[in-house]
Amino acid sequence: MSDTEQRFGDFVVTRQSGHVAELVLDRPAAMNAVSTAMARSIAAACAALAADPAVRVTVVSSSHDRAFCVGADLKERNSFTDAELVRQRPTARAAYTGVLELPMPTVAAVHGFALGGGFELALSCDLIVGDDTTVVGLPEVSVGVIPGGGGTQLLPRRVGAARAAELVFTARRVEAQEALGLGLVDQLAADARTGARELAARIAQNSPVGLRAAKRAMRLGHGLDLRAGLEVEDAAWRSVAFSGDRAEGVAAFNEKRKPDWPGQ
Repeated sequence: MSDTEQRFGDFVVTRQSGHVAELVLDRPAAMNAVSTAMARSIAAACAALAADPAVRVTVVSSSHDRAFCVGADLKERNSFTDAELVRQRPTARAAYTGVLELPMPTVAAVHGFALGGGFELALSCDLIVGDDTTVVGLPEVSVGVIPGGGGTQLLPRRVGAARAAELVFTARRVEAQEALGLGLVDQLAADARTGARELAARIAQNSPVGLRAAKRAMRLGHGLDLRAGLEVEDAAWRSVAFSGDRAEGVAAFNEKRKPDWPGQ
């Protein structure tokens, strides 16, 4: 499969190499601060990726050399009337929801600052790879708001309620090694983007039908009691048990060869 590139507005580009896609935040002049236009572009890019059955894994990365994303565009927000802020809210939410609801596994490549909404974009991914430059945090209460891109819900699910409360209430920034120790990032690599792409390539070797079903089962089952969670898992199992991928996987195992996944 040849490499392809598609631009969504001025601030987001997607690149696909084989079965790995990369959603690149590309507003370097503002350290990828999420404006209304950029939020629309993120949502549109996610919709296109979600509809592409050839994409097995998506990496979310940045074109900036010092920041993944520094959060909402507060300069733009400062110009809003209350009514304009209310009207803009669904647009902002759609960007974060777009990443969160991507059906394939997602890996955030966090190089440099991932603050506020920027960290929420990373939290919306399944896995987060950082490097020695990584600095994360949810500083919203320090400017009179709260995390609004999923942070109050996603962070406790990742690190537990008490740890999340400390991080949200203090609004403090957390550097790479502490972030790894707290579980705010899952891996540290020499370079976050390279590490994320390598991880994505390993994941992409597996069944695309299986990957999407496994993600769906884990997401839908989270927070349910065990019995209900097992029902979610059973439904996901049934969705793959009679698939072409399952038949190919079993055949490849028995024939001692690499599977050629049909993706259906």
